[in-house]
Amino acid sequence: MSSYEARFKVWRGDVQGGDLEDFKVEVNDGEVVLDIIHRLQATQAPDLAVRWNCKAGKCGSCSAEINGRPRLMCMTRMSVFTRDETITVTPLRTFPVIRDLVTDVGFNYQKAREVPAFVPPAGLGPGEYRMFQEDVDRSQEFRKCIECFLCQNTCHVVRDHEENKQAFAGPRFLMRVAELDMHPLDAAEETGLDRKRTAQDEYGLGYCNITKCCTEVCPEDIKITDNALIPLKERAVDRKYDPLVWLGSKIRRRSS
Repeated sequence: MSSYEARFKVWRGDVQGGDLEDFKVEVNDGEVVLDIIHRLQATQAPDLAVRWNCKAGKCGSCSAEINGRPRLMCMTRMSVFTRDETITVTPLRTFPVIRDLVTDVGFNYQKAREVPAFVPPAGLGPGEYRMFQEDVDRSQEFRKCIECFLCQNTCHVVRDHEENKQAFAGPRFLMRVAELDMHPLDAAEETGLDRKRTAQDEYGLGYCNITKCCTEVCPEDIKITDNALIPLKERAVDRKYDPLVWLGSKIRRRSS
């Protein structure tokens, strides 16, 4: 096994502030960035804070920014960098720093709680649902999400505008709304819940200008923009400007 010495810059600090710290560290063939961060903890910086769990690209815990790009540290191989390249590892920029590479992603869990769950159809019990395979396949793509929140972090609507966080759910949770709205068995409308309207009015769908930055950083290769956000926008616009819906709203207002 061959090895070499790599140069790393790792952000160290907390909510009060911090800076990049220089390290030289051994790298072996086949290693990923998370391996190197663990070696730094073991040999040079035992108090370095980093969040991780599975080391297999399925838990989403080790999200960070590597040379300015949001990535999973466990899925970023050292072989993608040249041996003379300085590798910079910083915390996710969109969320408040707790310490070192660990950020407070509570914003995402708050948004998750705001999205109403799947509404099962009346009269059907568990195991009685029937769907076409194409409908299963369509929603299955969105269920690959590991909630690494890289899409949330890279979305410029919240990344560059902190004031938008209250009104914008972000691509991960707009994708969840799209999944539910596309689900042929979701009976939300029968309870008076219009997912297309709430996507626009409550979750800030209109803020998204489909730059596809969320899709580009998704480690599960989910086509967030093309398969979720754009179709949801189209359905929301169709509903809002449907002449029959408009006429129905006028009639309801007159009768009341």
